[in-house]
Amino acid sequence: MENNRIVIVDYGMGNLRSVQKAFEKVGFSAEISSDQMTIRQADKLVLPGVGAIRDAIGKIRDIGLEKPILDHLNSDRPFFGICLGLQMLFENCYEDGKHRGLGFYRGDVVKFSPVDGLKIPHMGWNQLDIKKKLNVFKSYPQGAGVYFVHSYFAKPENDGIISAYSSYPEPFAAAVGDDRRIATQFHPEKSQSVGLQMLKHFAELSN
Repeated sequence: MENNRIVIVDYGMGNLRSVQKAFEKVGFSAEISSDQMTIRQADKLVLPGVGAIRDAIGKIRDIGLEKPILDHLNSDRPFFGICLGLQMLFENCYEDGKHRGLGFYRGDVVKFSPVDGLKIPHMGWNQLDIKKKLNVFKSYPQGAGVYFVHSYFAKPENDGIISAYSSYPEPFAAAVGDDRRIATQFHPEKSQSVGLQMLKHFAELSN
């Protein structure tokens, strides 16, 4: 596909190679880069992440990637945020203090409340309750599981941006966005064929 340069943002954290390999498995090349110009020239941008949001957002700002990422989000070019890459889209994260996110969406990122019998982090397979039939979800088999690893979740000010929920035990935002800008709290690259199909549909979006 012409004009289909997929760039995975490298800010020194996250399972970058596994995301890259997932795209390769479904027939698309994706490059890993921390270069501002490369990120600005991306047709499709992927913001993955694991770890602490303070360190992640700090590194993004230190190497000058905040504006290129926000410029991409504010354009009509496709964007996919994964796990921490979803959480960083919001205004504030309350993980070991209060930290300012990218602020693309209004809302906060908060920790799960302790519940007897449930461990934090929420780790393992869980089902999605799809609220918006986005392009990336068009092959999702109802009742299928996707893979989560997280202690915090986003609470958008506007629930209308939530495209899928999961529950632990209360419902939380498992995915936000629209057909052009999607972010998932779960890891599609770790969700076997179900997640790979989501990445494939994203890679096939028109530019």
